[in-house]
Amino acid sequence: MPEPTTGAPTWRCPAGTVVGRGDGDVVRATGIRYARAARFGEPTAQPPAVGPIDATSWAPACPQPLTPQLDAVLSDPMGDLTYDEDCLRLSVTAPDGVPPGEALPVMVWIHGGSYTSAAGDAPIFDPAALVAEQRVVVVAVTYRLGLLGYLGDGPDRPANLGLLDQIEALRWVHRNVAAFGGDPANVTVFGQSAGGDAVAHLMIAEGTEGLFARVIIQSAPLGISRNRAGMNAAMAREARGIPADAPVSDVVAAQARVAAKARPYGLRATMPFGTQYGRHPLPPEDAVDRAWEQVAGRVDVLVGYNDREVALFVPAVPRLGRIFALPVLGPSVRRGLVARLTRKVYGAGAGAFAARHRRGGGRGYHYVLSWGAPGSPYAGAHCVDLPLLFGRREAWEGAGLVAGATWEQIDSAGRELRRVWGEFARTGRTTPTTRPGLVAISEI
Repeated sequence: MPEPTTGAPTWRCPAGTVVGRGDGDVVRATGIRYARAARFGEPTAQPPAVGPIDATSWAPACPQPLTPQLDAVLSDPMGDLTYDEDCLRLSVTAPDGVPPGEALPVMVWIHGGSYTSAAGDAPIFDPAALVAEQRVVVVAVTYRLGLLGYLGDGPDRPANLGLLDQIEALRWVHRNVAAFGGDPANVTVFGQSAGGDAVAHLMIAEGTEGLFARVIIQSAPLGISRNRAGMNAAMAREARGIPADAPVSDVVAAQARVAAKARPYGLRATMPFGTQYGRHPLPPEDAVDRAWEQVAGRVDVLVGYNDREVALFVPAVPRLGRIFALPVLGPSVRRGLVARLTRKVYGAGAGAFAARHRRGGGRGYHYVLSWGAPGSPYAGAHCVDLPLLFGRREAWEGAGLVAGATWEQIDSAGRELRRVWGEFARTGRTTPTTRPGLVAISEI
């Protein structure tokens, strides 16, 4: 719990004395360094600070290419964040006025963005509403992306660096979150899209046992997470010509050229960067199903997807747009394509994950989310869960993803989804339900 120091909330924890700020119904400690890493190097934990830790600035984002398609739909998702290769930071948001001795559920957020974009402190991920309504502590993690975090092919350029960053962040949470009113024995890791994929793989990563009790896997593209070794090797060969000491702007600029080597690999090329099996800290690909079954008994799972995920992406393909515009035939083709690709990339993988978890003796829930603005082409689309969970009006009003919905409609649906997520984080349980136009939840 915070201690008042010259009016600022202050927490004394193993990391040091953290000085944050109040913000309405919540208190924040932002931009705390949890590790350091050289370029293409594994992270090392940040040692305890000697003096006070100023935790009043947002964590910088990992340098990344522009994403004009998503920016148009999400409406300035990054806000005023700065970019810095030295980005291994996290931010803690807790309810204001947590009494001494209360141990709140902890939710650690792993952001999505195809492993190439976004950041833990992007304004579209503001957890204040979730924290205040559900009385949870939320920790948002920023980690390395793209060529800096998710490609390497050997000891000089290790793979899975972004995943290793996340593990160091979870270790920081385990050591320090009690000082913020959180319960280190009741940690839920949750993530969406590539973040959901990362959360799934954290379950079977070496060194994570005991760091979390539950996971929420949202819209993870599990259908394209296998059989990537050839694609990874082709990309790594192209990346070897990038000097380790090149300016970070050059590394980011080279990312498109490296990603182009993935195009012959079909749907997998839609997320060319990602986790690599058989490279630290993940098991070989032929052992991952057994690994997930083995951990099922100690990790509760809430896993699911949105029922029209790829509706977010099809407008970016001009040739498809021309087909969809055809009278009579066009809308039918669009519906069929969206349904088929949604199931292939997202739905089938979520269902298989839930079934395997049950076989392994685990407990949990499977969900399908269908919410959208009235008449919106983005109903049930990828990312439409984000404005419901992270309901910051200033960040979402005006976004094409929710155009046509009033803020009252968004907030009403959001309160229900935040209730489900918060209940699961507290107890590992929730009530199976079907809420037409919002979500269907079933026990696995």
